[in-house]
Amino acid sequence: MVGQDESVELLLAAVAVGGHVLLEGVPGVAKTLVANAAARALGLEFRRVQFTPDMLPSDLTGTMTLQRGELAFRPGPVFTHVLLADEVNRTPPKTQAALLEAMQERQVTIEGEPRPLPAPFLVVATQNPIEYEGTYPLPEAQLDRFLFKVDVGYPSEDEELAVLRLPHRGVASAALEQIEAVAGGSAIEESGGQVDAVEVGDEVVAYVTALVRKTRELPSIELGASPRAAVHLLAAARASACLAGRTFATPDDVVRMAPPVLRHRLILRPEAELERYRPDDAVQAALQAVPVPR
Repeated sequence: MVGQDESVELLLAAVAVGGHVLLEGVPGVAKTLVANAAARALGLEFRRVQFTPDMLPSDLTGTMTLQRGELAFRPGPVFTHVLLADEVNRTPPKTQAALLEAMQERQVTIEGEPRPLPAPFLVVATQNPIEYEGTYPLPEAQLDRFLFKVDVGYPSEDEELAVLRLPHRGVASAALEQIEAVAGGSAIEESGGQVDAVEVGDEVVAYVTALVRKTRELPSIELGASPRAAVHLLAAARASACLAGRTFATPDDVVRMAPPVLRHRLILRPEAELERYRPDDAVQAALQAVPVPR
């Protein structure tokens, strides 16, 4: 995955801690490809759902069908390990709500009966930040359930040259078929245990708390980060330390993970938006306002 180091690392962190990822970027920057490649490398089942305005909840979760005179459950595409919710903001709120239960409860309810989803379960959702016509913006409650929001931008010139030098069959990438699984369910479960075992000092916990609370006090912010954001930021800091080969988390891990964990949870005031202030600017303001423990 040329030029997608951050996306790949955050996907691995999300799998280890049981979180979900929202990829935002213009078409053609390999958002779908990175999700597919990660699922192949992890040896996980991958399904893609193209979200559309006429999509029903049953198209995602499954439905009851009549087979040989008896009702039987036909599972929907959500019953997988890695679900790519492509252009998730193009489906109506009712279908978005069905995905909400799957993300939070790791189950879906069909005809009043809860049905557990496979483990691990990871939602990788994508959306286009430019085109908003005919879309249904994700409510704050659903955005808050994503562990990370990754801004996928254009590659650098050198990276784009490297992309063009990769093997292709026509316009399709030939490299995707060469990916071999290097992990499996047991390895993923083990990695989750390693992340949970990462030591976090009191000063790091206090730093996470102060940082999240500071977002609620900034004059540019209408709604700051939730307590769930603090839980997610601490888990992401643990994952960052684990990926770096350490058994303890540092304030630098918190600083590194703060933008992708917090940017989608902050609602700006209208006057700040008029001044082209961005959530990332607010995250940086909070980082600068809270002293880093040393």
